[in-house]
Amino acid sequence: MFAKFEAFMNKYLMPIAHKVDKQPHLSSIKAAMVAMTPFTIMGSFFSILPALPNMFEEFGWTGGILGSISSFITGNEELLSLPVTLSIGMMSVYVVMCIAYHLGNHYKLYIPGCITLSTFAFLFVATETVDGGISVSNFGAKGLFCAMLVGMLAVELYRFCKEKNLTVRLPEGVPDFVSKSFELIPVTIIVGGTFILIRWASLQVFDVLPPQIISQFLAPLVGSMDNPWAVLFLHFCICTIFFFGIHSSVFGPITRPIMGAYIAENIAANAAGQALPHFYTAGTSSAFFGFTGAGITMGLVIACMLSKSQRYRKIGKVAFFPSLFGINEPILFGAPVILNPIMFIPFVFGGAIIGTLPMFMMHWGIVDMPIFDPPYVGVFLEGFLTNGDYMSIFANLIQLVLAVLIYLPFFKIMERQELREEAARLKAEKEGTTKNIFDETDEALLDDLDLDF
Repeated sequence: MFAKFEAFMNKYLMPIAHKVDKQPHLSSIKAAMVAMTPFTIMGSFFSILPALPNMFEEFGWTGGILGSISSFITGNEELLSLPVTLSIGMMSVYVVMCIAYHLGNHYKLYIPGCITLSTFAFLFVATETVDGGISVSNFGAKGLFCAMLVGMLAVELYRFCKEKNLTVRLPEGVPDFVSKSFELIPVTIIVGGTFILIRWASLQVFDVLPPQIISQFLAPLVGSMDNPWAVLFLHFCICTIFFFGIHSSVFGPITRPIMGAYIAENIAANAAGQALPHFYTAGTSSAFFGFTGAGITMGLVIACMLSKSQRYRKIGKVAFFPSLFGINEPILFGAPVILNPIMFIPFVFGGAIIGTLPMFMMHWGIVDMPIFDPPYVGVFLEGFLTNGDYMSIFANLIQLVLAVLIYLPFFKIMERQELREEAARLKAEKEGTTKNIFDETDEALLDDLDLDF
């Protein structure tokens, strides 16, 4: 049965996964969201700062250096809130630029033109005018999905114009940067006119701007990830394809925008003193679902380290340190786990359930919601940094214990088989019956070479 399932995955799912991973629009979205990581880290860090004076006062740390830090934060709230506004609050603008860059690069278009046209297009459809001024409310998480669509559409319009020769061609002697600029004149008119029409139609028909329309349309998809059962199903799918050697990055174009929107909304809610609405962010996914690597494979690493088998003990020792930083390839391919029928249940089912458990705990109010997407700093600390809640460390400990318990019985099956093979090899060596892989001709050739080893 497993062989049939494996054949089905290899025949149907793997080609689809490879196509998705190579699809230029999805790849551009994935790359753009990865590029947002520094901005989310910076925005998260500065959003935490206003809470420090209250924390210092609660613990009685009002004097010395901590008192000075508290006074500085209190006296410069406007200054310290600006990085949040210019990072998380402007995320959609940066995303549209990144998508335009990557998609334009794929099509071999003029990159400055792609970026400027896409940025103009997004600003035009997303900008709200308030009392003669400009509101940036749609430039953050609210406009994220609109930014993706606008970035792709603007570049596709540019490509269409170039393929149809709807450009200005100057003589060959003209400098390249001048020629490229003039080439964009009709493209700018077409792209600009298209998005002027889109904004006008949106206001006339729906009385709202495109970001609001797109947000409402995608609300069921985005809102579904606030349900831990939906996240559990997603994690089950990720573990399944990972088991067959397909990297989970194929889900990136879907999950990363949702994660980005969620952490931005959590940061905004925290800054406003409101309850945090979301648990599913890049930080929690890495710290809990990716705890010691996909499938929570530290349970198997520990089982290997305690094994009676010499081979498994060596594998466990080699895999232990990388696992502390979420790198589990040594155990995945060393045990192995990938395409190993014995490991299917603990890796796929166990990995999905144990990896989602802390998110259930957040949903139930046992663990605080995240406000920070930390860079990867290793197990336990990463989970704590997502929310500053010591219960996150406790959740990781529960995960570790459960991982050992679920992997151990299945590992024992592998261990018994390996011990029988090791015993057979040892017996053969003692009896001198070890099979020689070389015949007499091979040995004669080796003797003639007179190799010194």
